[in-house]
Amino acid sequence: MHDVIIIGAGPAGLVAGLYCGRFRLNTLIIEKMSVGGQIVLSPTIENFPGFPSGIATDELIGKIKKQVDEVGVPVVTEDVLGITVSGGTGIPVYGIKTAGNAYEARAVIVASGAYSKRLGVAGEERFIGRGVSYCGTCDAPFFRNKEIAIVGGGDRAVEEAIFLTSYASKVTLIHRRQELRASSILVEKAKQNPKINFKLDSVIEEISGKDKVEALKIKNVVSSAVEDFSCQGVFIFVGIKPNTDFVKNLLRLDEAGFIITDQDMKASADAVFACGDCRKKGLYQVVNACGEAAAAADSAHKYLLNLK
Repeated sequence: MHDVIIIGAGPAGLVAGLYCGRFRLNTLIIEKMSVGGQIVLSPTIENFPGFPSGIATDELIGKIKKQVDEVGVPVVTEDVLGITVSGGTGIPVYGIKTAGNAYEARAVIVASGAYSKRLGVAGEERFIGRGVSYCGTCDAPFFRNKEIAIVGGGDRAVEEAIFLTSYASKVTLIHRRQELRASSILVEKAKQNPKINFKLDSVIEEISGKDKVEALKIKNVVSSAVEDFSCQGVFIFVGIKPNTDFVKNLLRLDEAGFIITDQDMKASADAVFACGDCRKKGLYQVVNACGEAAAAADSAHKYLLNLK
């Protein structure tokens, strides 16, 4: 029986583990892949406080993991398949089922993250971190004075296109429909920006290059014409999907699958908390994931204190 089990070992999960360890709670972190989560796809984090010139992502994750190790919180590599609850109307006990083991905890922190939806085209996976990006705020400085493409037609795609003009020499927004889905005020602002061009009714069929992105193959869905488009990077904003399927029968989720919490990170089930990119919010950044993790750990600690 653990006091707390944390699901996920990205920045949120690790920081939650650090705080739980400092609270001297019997804590276990379960991570299905590698420590660090999706942020490790970006080689450098430019906007994390305390590192004016940026810091290598592996280095930052390594530093946080060392702190977690120092407080004695273990991380196991297993895929959580589901969570059950027992205890009737009394104090809940949560069962965490993985492919090979079953664990129990008095409290659970879900920090399972989310992943950017892929286009699923040739070259996309190969060039992640080498010209293919899913985060403008994270990777914009790498594309200073370069020509880039943005894929998507919603608010985030247009917002990121406008933001990236502060770095790139030219930004081309590619959208599969004639009309953008973004709000009118954002579309108007983008159209007024001389650095932004539009390729509408268009989709990317292939991303190519030698060691990094050099070109795209773009197809017009109306005429079926295909063109080769030269650029040094492509930012893909076609949505993100939270890793929350294993809690859909336990917690209240929004229509996109994100966990709904209160300001203390408490989810809809007693003694379950959520933080990081699996949680419904407006900003998805490492810095606020870490803050949410500290709050989730504090809430779990206070909950467990009240049981004694």
